[in-house]
Amino acid sequence: MEALTPEENFMNYLQAIIVAIVQGITEFIPVSSTGHMIITGKLLGIEIDDFVRLFIVCIQFGSILAVVVLYFKRFFQTMSFYYKLFVAFLPAAIIGVLFHDYIDALLDSALVVAIALIIGGVVFIFIDKLFDNSRGSDPNNTNSSGSDPITYPKALKIGLFQVLAMIPGVSRSAATIIGGLTQKLSRKTATEFSFFLAVPTMFGATAYKLLKMHDQINIENLKLLLFGNLVAFIVSIIAIKGLIAYLQKHGFKLFGYYRICVGILIIVLVIFKVI
Repeated sequence: MEALTPEENFMNYLQAIIVAIVQGITEFIPVSSTGHMIITGKLLGIEIDDFVRLFIVCIQFGSILAVVVLYFKRFFQTMSFYYKLFVAFLPAAIIGVLFHDYIDALLDSALVVAIALIIGGVVFIFIDKLFDNSRGSDPNNTNSSGSDPITYPKALKIGLFQVLAMIPGVSRSAATIIGGLTQKLSRKTATEFSFFLAVPTMFGATAYKLLKMHDQINIENLKLLLFGNLVAFIVSIIAIKGLIAYLQKHGFKLFGYYRICVGILIIVLVIFKVI
């Protein structure tokens, strides 16, 4: 099938900038980047076609680079650290391949996003009380040294939580952070491991999507993808720094209220056929 041009798939550079900014802001905060990009696209009048689905997944690569740049020294650790990342990554990889088409179909549903946002929001309102893991943590805890190490069983359980994020609106960072908190990790350690886990997860999703939908790539669409990744990279760096500082002081409750408000707003927009 011949790849579509930006004009044919209703996405121009201004729309790509807006979607990429939304991606960069929301990828690492627990509010669902995919859900926000879907709703943003609908509000901008972008037709959700094959290229737009590809764009929504592949601009996450810019966010991957932001993690690697910000945590450059800590990301390159012992082989044990990478093995644990692989163990955590594996459940989502298997489910993603087996149910790719079904997951892709959910990208068209604003109602699914709304319900997932609201349910996740309720969880986040109470999560600080349920898991009082706000103590400080050794920066090297992610390699199994320190007061709250990440072991292989813990990594696997966090990975199982990540599978939930395949539902648009759940949020990959939300699922993995909650998974970390259930394993008695501190907010900081759980959040940072979520960042590290994003690298193989989003790289795998991007590579698989490109392989499966390479026929959507032409020169113009490639320019849109590169441009979107650059914007997402810059915005993600700002978002990551801000999130860690905020969570250590304030916890997750604000994100819970935000998710519920956005979820209710989306339902209203769906009822009145705005999106």
